Amino acid sequence: MTGEKIYIIGAGLAGLAAAVELAKKGRRVELFEAAPQAGGRCRSWFDAQFGEVIDNGNHLLLSGNNATYGYLKSIGAEDRLKGPADARFAFFDVRNSRRWTVAPNMGRLPWWVLSRARRVPDTAARDYLKLASLLRRNTGKRVRDVIACSGPLWERLLAPFLLAALNTAPEEASAELASAVIRETLARGGHFCLPRIATPNLAAAFVEPAVSYLGLLGAKLRSGERLRAITFEDSTISALEFGDHRIALGPGESVILAVPSWIAVSLVPGISTPDHNSAIVNAHYRAAAPAGAPAMLGIIGGMAEWVFAFPERLSVTVSGADAIVDRDRTELAVFLWHDVAAAHGLSPQLPPWQIVKEKRATFRATPDQDAKRPPAKTRWGNLFLAGDWTATGLPATIEGAIRSGQKAAGLAAGG
Repeated sequence: MTGEKIYIIGAGLAGLAAAVELAKKGRRVELFEAAPQAGGRCRSWFDAQFGEVIDNGNHLLLSGNNATYGYLKSIGAEDRLKGPADARFAFFDVRNSRRWTVAPNMGRLPWWVLSRARRVPDTAARDYLKLASLLRRNTGKRVRDVIACSGPLWERLLAPFLLAALNTAPEEASAELASAVIRETLARGGHFCLPRIATPNLAAAFVEPAVSYLGLLGAKLRSGERLRAITFEDSTISALEFGDHRIALGPGESVILAVPSWIAVSLVPGISTPDHNSAIVNAHYRAAAPAGAPAMLGIIGGMAEWVFAFPERLSVTVSGADAIVDRDRTELAVFLWHDVAAAHGLSPQLPPWQIVKEKRATFRATPDQDAKRPPAKTRWGNLFLAGDWTATGLPATIEGAIRSGQKAAGLAAGG
């Protein structure tokens, strides 16, 4: 390892991505995490009640997530994202039992909208031309200010897609962030929007290989170490205060703060951060999907939104879940299973289940909250910010978190 030490506070995906970038360039890295383990919100654990390893949520990635693939390639885990060879998105409407599949073609020229078998039912090719207005610069505007948030195309494709990506009521969400997601995936053709799921779980794909990689390169990970305070000088920071020890920063040493926004604002004076969050509710059921069931199924008209099929387990994700996050867990399990059973033709009898609630899963992706996101560079020359809540140009996603870590790493290394 060469150069002065770079301290990274927070070992979620942003912190891990920053550490990986720096370590592979030969920089000296020390990583601190308040929790007993790395991963942050990207975590997996053995659930004794459920009887197997589960994730806190189902994090869908797309093949156009270039930063994510670069990170996984660096840590030797590129093969741990699994998915189909073509872009097919299956849907089921619980109100009328109607099924359909949206299937973008692989190339950039979107000829799939000309095919009734590939496009959203009850839409015409001309309906998709209206999306051009969403792909323009729409700073400060909501999605509903730019396109009509009604009709089959909206209800059966755009709304569920944007809700999953933005974790915010899509009509109220930032048109700028919605545009960024569509430009990098759907607008580039099916090759860039192949659905991908971490296999066998989030920790095995994103966290454990990164920790092993960092260890091999001599980077230090200190878990159970919570940063209590930062000592600020006029243009730099000079020390980090932990519970029982203090680190004085030497000449040329720097810090990447990769903690949740509400922690960052308590440590750094005068920074602006998003201050309204959106919830996500996930449900896991010990039940097998029927043969031939899609690995991912969009639910329309129910409480469930996406159902993911794993070996002997079905998992449900509900984004923008503020209206239901405080409901009784058993009640949630029953109502969500009703949608799953209907979609997959399973018994209505409730199987073993687990509910996972994330009340502050992401910042609310509205124009006003997006405007509060700070850049990676601060007014202190040796302090940099990372996290999906910083100004990445994307909503709060795994791709955004990893990009933020890589950006902060470049700045800290003088790039």
